[in-house]
Amino acid sequence: MNSRKPFIAGNWKMYKTCSEAVETAGKLVKLLSQTSDVDIMIAPAYIALAQVHEAVKGSFVTLGAQNLFWEKEGAYTGEISPEMLVSAGCTYVIIGHSERRQYFGETNETVNKKIKAAINYNLKPVLCVGESEKEREANDTFNVLDKQIKMGLEGFLHDDMQNITLAYEPVWAIGTGKTASNKQAQEVHLFLRTLIEKLFGKNIAESIRILYGGSVKPENITELMTMPDVDGALVGGASLDADKFSRIVKFKTVG
Repeated sequence: MNSRKPFIAGNWKMYKTCSEAVETAGKLVKLLSQTSDVDIMIAPAYIALAQVHEAVKGSFVTLGAQNLFWEKEGAYTGEISPEMLVSAGCTYVIIGHSERRQYFGETNETVNKKIKAAINYNLKPVLCVGESEKEREANDTFNVLDKQIKMGLEGFLHDDMQNITLAYEPVWAIGTGKTASNKQAQEVHLFLRTLIEKLFGKNIAESIRILYGGSVKPENITELMTMPDVDGALVGGASLDADKFSRIVKFKTVG
């Protein structure tokens, strides 16, 4: 077993009103009140961040955002700055999620700008990378990931990497019910760790956490977590249910 602390993150996407988000967060706080051996993050919609922060304050549950813009302020209608996320109580921010890349024109270049902005405000980025079904079938997975990592982290120094988490999310497994096999997940996570070692050295490669995302459920988390290079999960649909998400977080005891 590696020494990296497991990290389970819930991406709530475009679900839950403010009151629903607060209610779910409150349930999670109670269900996870004894869980100190896993880092836990939930990322509700922007409008619920400040209220959810109040609901989780003082607990083991931390707050993340689903995206940000790289400028401090300005005429950018509809965008949210890193400073605003900090003021709402965020510790983490998800950057480069496949849905942002797929539907909203996110590129490796904008991902790079967003990560830099997050780091400048002491937010901890969760950088998402992953290949589509078409790319996997063309045996292009490693080329795609190589490009996403090298361009997404271009210009970063060793110290910048201390608070970055990677999340491997095969696009073909998000919300489809398909999950990468343990072997597939481990193969990609090892590739990513080896790539990070080449770029930033052995210490960063050994300490960086790499999460798996793609139809993670209470039923498959325990086996995924037995893989030596899988350090946690970025959970979508199952994170919307407090009971299911808490069972995923407690994978050590329920598996």
